Amino acid sequence: MTTTNVTPAEVWSEAVNGSRDDVLIFQRDLLREMLRIRRFEEKCAELYSAGKIRGFMHLCVGEEATAVGVFHSLSPLDAVVSTYREHGHALARGIDMSVLLAEMFGKQAGCSRGRGGSMHLFSADLRFYGGHAIVGGGLPVAVGLALAEHMQGSDGVVACLFGDGAFAEGEFHESANLAALWKLPLVFFCENNLYAMGTSLAREHAETDLAMRAASYGMVSWSVDGMDVLAVEEAARRAVEYARDSGEPCFLELRTYRFRAHSMYDPDRYRDKAEIAHWRERDPITTLTEQLRQRQGIEDQDLRQWEQEIAEEIKAAIKVADSAPTEPVEDLTRFLYTEARGEQ
Repeated sequence: MTTTNVTPAEVWSEAVNGSRDDVLIFQRDLLREMLRIRRFEEKCAELYSAGKIRGFMHLCVGEEATAVGVFHSLSPLDAVVSTYREHGHALARGIDMSVLLAEMFGKQAGCSRGRGGSMHLFSADLRFYGGHAIVGGGLPVAVGLALAEHMQGSDGVVACLFGDGAFAEGEFHESANLAALWKLPLVFFCENNLYAMGTSLAREHAETDLAMRAASYGMVSWSVDGMDVLAVEEAARRAVEYARDSGEPCFLELRTYRFRAHSMYDPDRYRDKAEIAHWRERDPITTLTEQLRQRQGIEDQDLRQWEQEIAEEIKAAIKVADSAPTEPVEDLTRFLYTEARGEQ
């Protein structure tokens, strides 16, 4: 199959077939959700530095457009498999902020009862199946979920998000081959931020066009500007519709960039400061804000109101997470075996 490139969505408003007001409202919703994720991640960094959050933590500051654009293309029936940099994914899917913070605080009220922490966010009710700490570990799980959708004759699609580092793992190639061979309704969303931890894409791959390589498995594959939420939403919607209608997999490379280090432990000495500054000029939040200002779709008072509302939501979430109980010691060995759904 051939690959195509998606440029920034100048004709996006025509694609959604809505009035100008409808388009502006939708774009404002995208902007607010990106801002919400950004502020949450910034607060998580503060809480981590204060010792409230422990273990490893990977922030998606700079990559908000991929989370918001992809998840706006999915329906509640669709399943999601994420990676360890999944705070934004979980928020965009609809997991309550207080539940996420409780999980990171190691509290029983967390989505994994405080047992998983930052890298293992999960919600069966929302069909959000991880948070996988092992690079590429979620890919075979996504294939299994897509096989189940196929065998049950469901209209559901499985969305699998992973980084460019996972593309180098055997799990990707095995999963891509099986998904194409078995014709499964699976969309591979590769968040290519150019660095697998501290290794640049060019130092790891002889061919850096990941979409072209994915196409070798017989999948429809293309790339999109992952710093443009409108372009991501349009491309993701096309990909999900294709998988749903055809029952076959496809691959979408989201070319994005993380502004912060790989993790909170990472000194980030492998990237040039000028490179980071260059990508910050393409901040997806700033870009869409300016576009809406030019179209008179947003005012400064709107932004101030959003900032206040988000700050209050974060403050309330911290209070709930702080007051939640920890898992009792007597339950230490619980969940080694599957329990019936609904058991508490």
